Amino acid sequence: MAAWRLGAGRARKEDPVSAAAGVLCLAKPGDQVEAGQPVLELRTDTESLLTGARAALAGAIEIGGEPPPPAPLVIERISSGTGPS
Repeated sequence: MAAWRLGAGRARKEDPVSAAAGVLCLAKPGDQVEAGQPVLELRTDTESLLTGARAALAGAIEIGGEPPPPAPLVIERISSGTGPS
């Protein structure tokens, strides 16, 4: 959502897309970070779009004392209902 608000995506097919827009993740889940260390970098060629992108990221990052448990490699298995599962 933040990247879209920076101009990296379209709401309608007629909307322009900015090749300069996007979000860089500077730290991965479980990485150790220090106070004040950037964890995301917002990129856009239109400075006024930063406010909306920051709002979209509100509450998106949680920093705790311990790394999070690893995410499962397979979230869900989808089968056709025929054959072995």
